[in-house]
Amino acid sequence: MRTPDRDRRGPALAALCAALIIALAVPSVGALNASYQVLGNASSYAAQVDLSDASNYMFADTGMLGENVPITVANVTLLADNGTPVDFNWTTRWSAPSVITFPKGNYTVMYIAPLSDNHLQGTFLSPYNVNVTLPDQYDVRNLLLAGLSPGANVTRFPDNSTQVTWNKTMSFDLRFYDQGQEDLLYMFAEFMIILAVILLMPFLLMRKPPQD
Repeated sequence: MRTPDRDRRGPALAALCAALIIALAVPSVGALNASYQVLGNASSYAAQVDLSDASNYMFADTGMLGENVPITVANVTLLADNGTPVDFNWTTRWSAPSVITFPKGNYTVMYIAPLSDNHLQGTFLSPYNVNVTLPDQYDVRNLLLAGLSPGANVTRFPDNSTQVTWNKTMSFDLRFYDQGQEDLLYMFAEFMIILAVILLMPFLLMRKPPQD
């Protein structure tokens, strides 16, 4: 026997209410922000990383096997949500990354770290919106010289500075180059073309014309 409509509305309404309660009980998960500015001659970079519900931060790079590699940092500053500087404790262990600890909460940590081989990378424990800014003497648009992890968006500004962004990523990897490296690439390409012509010339001269 078919259930009357008025009797079926009860379970449907109860299911809808339960779904709303579950949706409200589960907080929305958004990505945090991490910004990196390559400085001067690309020997260092300035970082600004948001922290959510955190009580510590480790200064480390990612090794070839995914291990944490210690990095030397300077000018470390920890800011609360309202922009007020917050004191922190510094822990340094031999051959291990340095760690700062502080009362649990939401913060922004800023620091300067060394950079080598025009290579910058990072790994996170939760999704981050990553923004990397390069000075005008560097570029990433030539894929023969640059390296970008998946999901990268590249913007070149009128002042020739470059911005590379990733949305909601757990890691990023960026390799950039300067004008000198690009010039060397073009010189090498021209040399290879000339060499190919020289090597092919005897073969072309020895070819007999087609006979009628």
